[in-house]
Amino acid sequence: MLQAWGFSDKGPVRPTNQDRIAIEKDLRLCVIADGMGGHHAGEIAAHTAVDAVVGVVRDRQQTRHPKAADASASSLGWPFGVDPSLSEAGNLLRTAIHVANMQVLEEAGRSKAHGGMGTTIVAVLAADGRLSVGHVGDSRLYRLANGRLRQLTGDDSWMASVIANDPRANVTLLEHHPMRHALTNVVGSGRRTEVHVVEEALGYGDRLLLTTDGVHGVLDDRRLERLVADPDDLPAAASDIVRAAIARGSRDNCTAIVAQYLPD
Repeated sequence: MLQAWGFSDKGPVRPTNQDRIAIEKDLRLCVIADGMGGHHAGEIAAHTAVDAVVGVVRDRQQTRHPKAADASASSLGWPFGVDPSLSEAGNLLRTAIHVANMQVLEEAGRSKAHGGMGTTIVAVLAADGRLSVGHVGDSRLYRLANGRLRQLTGDDSWMASVIANDPRANVTLLEHHPMRHALTNVVGSGRRTEVHVVEEALGYGDRLLLTTDGVHGVLDDRRLERLVADPDDLPAAASDIVRAAIARGSRDNCTAIVAQYLPD
């Protein structure tokens, strides 16, 4: 069982909220996206991508365990191939995000106002003691286990790519570079996007934190760890994290999902 709670706020500056979340407890699925683009295009991109991922995962669940008369007719298959190094859940998330990319591109093509729109995405499946994470962009997934919070995803950003190519790069200087937050990979950027998938074992009671950069851009790992580890009111943790980010000065949309894995 995956218990999860989410909270999103447009923040004090932005006129609209271009973040979107989905929590599908029956699928053991959580998704978070941070859209970009003018004239509500980012909001549409995030909405389209999240709905696509949920739809693909639900479709596969119904195909394997039919609950509707036409379930077998909706089988997706593996149109983007299979990565043999990944589990079925990992390949499912990889496929779902590729489908999301195609749908965002198609949606962008319907209106000039939506041209160039895109979104980050992080999608999590947790079942049978295993965690599968698919992600694109700079929204993040953290895992709290044995009292320690650890970031499992890597940012698709200019700064992250510079550090990856040169571990000796001066991080302090990079943190003030005007390109530091520029994304190098997003859903909707082209016919194919690079989908990253991370998988590892889950333990009883492990907690997961999904955030958009409006949150982790202003709250460091130590602060996030304290908020996620608080045992007193887990259902309020997501809203506490978002409010802490706004209080810390975030000028972006702020969104968080906090989940806890409790095996059936």
